[in-house]
Amino acid sequence: MSSTDAEDPIDDQPMPLLDHLIELRRRLMWSVSAFMVCFIICYHFSDTLFFWLADPLAHVLEAQGGGKRLIYTHLTEAFFTYIKVAFFGAACISFPVIAGQIWMFVAPGLYRSEKRAFAPFLVATPVLFGLGASLAYFFIFPVAWKFFASFQNATGAGGLPIELEPKVGEYLDLVMKLIFAFGVAFQLPVALSLLAKVGIVTSAGLKKYRRYAIVGNFVIAAVLAPPDVITQIGLAVPLILLYEVSILAAKLVEPKPVED
Repeated sequence: MSSTDAEDPIDDQPMPLLDHLIELRRRLMWSVSAFMVCFIICYHFSDTLFFWLADPLAHVLEAQGGGKRLIYTHLTEAFFTYIKVAFFGAACISFPVIAGQIWMFVAPGLYRSEKRAFAPFLVATPVLFGLGASLAYFFIFPVAWKFFASFQNATGAGGLPIELEPKVGEYLDLVMKLIFAFGVAFQLPVALSLLAKVGIVTSAGLKKYRRYAIVGNFVIAAVLAPPDVITQIGLAVPLILLYEVSILAAKLVEPKPVED
């Protein structure tokens, strides 16, 4: 064993392939079990979860004096909407357990220094996802829903009223897409910091290509967000700010030049 290996040991013990497969099976069973338990609990409270997701729209409709209701036009639409709500909630709640099981399977094969390097990113990932989802729910949804609902017209052309009648399935799909888009987009500092940690990118390079990154962030926002200006700008601006944070984070974690 070299001096480097002695100072930075691997805690893993040699195992046959069959034992690795058994360990993988154990981690998968724990992950699936955690997800199923969370799914059952979330399905029991699926109506409460859905009404919580619909609350921003309810406030907008109430402020405009319209009727607060969501409709469904297919017999199975409401049922599958609750299934989606339960699945979405279970995925969010069980993610720490699933991530922990993945880490417990991978960690024994890493050097101690590698474990210390990856630990902050494991903590930052769910935190940043939660921040992105919170931004979407508390700031983007009220503004966007108010904008969309403003196209209602009590009289309409020729006395024919134009009223908003949102469907439960379509509304949930839009909400989940936006929450997921904002949560994933907020992983930008984690992704760029990891790339800087292994030397693929540098803080100087990120600064150099800042103007291209700004354009790229607007393109990403156009792809992930619905085709309206409000949500696209609401996603692009935080991405630009997160890119600046990524430059600072990359400077902290990037390998230092070796002095002669």
